[in-house]
Amino acid sequence: MDSILQPWPWYVAGPLIGLMVPFLLLLNSKAFGISSTLRHLCAACLPASSPFFQYDWKKETWSLLFAAGIFTGGMLAVTFLQENSPVQIHESLRSEIANYGITAISNSLVPTDLFNFKNLLTPSGFIVMVLGGFLVGFGARYADGCTSGHSIFGLSTLQWPSLVATLCFMSGGFLASNLLLPLILTL
Repeated sequence: MDSILQPWPWYVAGPLIGLMVPFLLLLNSKAFGISSTLRHLCAACLPASSPFFQYDWKKETWSLLFAAGIFTGGMLAVTFLQENSPVQIHESLRSEIANYGITAISNSLVPTDLFNFKNLLTPSGFIVMVLGGFLVGFGARYADGCTSGHSIFGLSTLQWPSLVATLCFMSGGFLASNLLLPLILTL
């Protein structure tokens, strides 16, 4: 049980995630991705006149159950498996973000100095949380899939659009974290 409580090394967790791809694709003929689940949920719950939501969403019930399992598993892990040990980040990153006033990073998964309701009403908080969230959702829909779907499933099935999308995700992430985020945090 002690090994479950500790973070797993990349060489164990990575192959386990990778093994889902052939299982879902080859054995079940299912495509792996989470961003499309919101579409299925909207099609199931909202009687929409948009053709985008008019399809047989019941064929995709498995993805709704899969997303519910991810949520439930995450909640169980946080509730029963989370230790009170601080999040481990490199010291150079810790000192760099301290320059922006972000020091409360030890007891949560996200920096509470940045992600809190009070900070939501500041320019930097609004840009990071609201505008950033919108851009992530818009980008996932525009790219016809999220980073996980393209990078894990799309690349493993040798899909050219997934390679292009993954290169764009990575480039955008490098640019945003190294150029844009320091500017936003100084607002």
